[in-house]
Amino acid sequence: MSMNVPMLDLQAQYRPLRGEILAAMERVCDSQRFIMGQEIDGLEQELAAMLGIRHAIAVSSGTDALLLALMALDIKAGDEVVTTTYSFFATAGAIVRVGARPVLVDIDPATFNIDPLQAVAAISPRTKAILPVHLFGLGADMDPIMAAADRAGIPVIEDAAQAIGSTYKSRPLGGIGVFGCFSFFPSKNLGAFGDAGLLTTNDDALAERARLLRTHGMKPKYYHHLVGANFRMDALQAAVLRVKAPHLASWTDGRRANAARYRRAFRAAGLDLSVTLPDEPADRTHIYNQFVIRTPERDGLKRHLDERGIGNEIYYPVPFHLQPCFADLGYRRGDFPHAERAAAECLAIPIYGELTEAQQASVVGAIGGFVRQRAGVAR
Repeated sequence: MSMNVPMLDLQAQYRPLRGEILAAMERVCDSQRFIMGQEIDGLEQELAAMLGIRHAIAVSSGTDALLLALMALDIKAGDEVVTTTYSFFATAGAIVRVGARPVLVDIDPATFNIDPLQAVAAISPRTKAILPVHLFGLGADMDPIMAAADRAGIPVIEDAAQAIGSTYKSRPLGGIGVFGCFSFFPSKNLGAFGDAGLLTTNDDALAERARLLRTHGMKPKYYHHLVGANFRMDALQAAVLRVKAPHLASWTDGRRANAARYRRAFRAAGLDLSVTLPDEPADRTHIYNQFVIRTPERDGLKRHLDERGIGNEIYYPVPFHLQPCFADLGYRRGDFPHAERAAAECLAIPIYGELTEAQQASVVGAIGGFVRQRAGVAR
């Protein structure tokens, strides 16, 4: 029996915590302290402890975390930053916003993450940072990137917007490079009630500089040592996140359990022969912000699922090197074939922790119906 299945059901996560969340918001409203203060301090301490990283700096969004990291490293016009061509726009957009040039490289087709060999080869005398992305909740292959960065004397900024709580060789993502950048967009594993983000570092001096830049370079009030910006997280968002953060581990366990169930169901239905499932290398923990399958028949499968009320989403249909706003970088179609193929073949299906076995059966059944339909046409 098929049923409608949403791509994400935020209500299912919210309902059990509703009273606690409203009480936390009421606490902030009663205090009338909406900017910085106790809620921000508490969240930063709790997230630093939870992630095992020395400093956690609450900011206004994941995009602003990237921008703040680049500013704290004084990356500017004339500099280059090596990064992937396949990610959410903010990865490359933040580099351009500080005046630097994104030097794009292709992905590892098995993990969708930056190809470390190509990243190393792209380093030049103008390179001031490498910015790997831990896409969909799985860590990039960090050891070769870190080794090359150390040899070149350049920092690594981790875009961990989709990977909070994920690990690489037992190390927390966001604590391997000099900075880690996280997003609390509502659809993330740990989501706020709007835009919010986090910058992490184990470097005391960089943490101090980032905190200064977060508030217009101001310390004390009205005395400005650097030209920063307003990258502050609202206290209301911090209060909501403080309620939700203790549940992150169990929500992640739910996503991982659902990923395992998908794998079993796809195999049982014989669909792993026609649909490629996400990779999870043995040295990494995947937290499945997205469960991304791939098939050459992606667009047809998407239409089929849409017609049957099965939630799905394309992440991401156009790599950076083919985006109109980056045309001046000089890249052309065919430059990064693995990313271009992923953009044409990838489709995310529901994976949130509250997803039920019956809902997953409907998802797999709908995909199976499409595969059998296409096989019949082919015959």
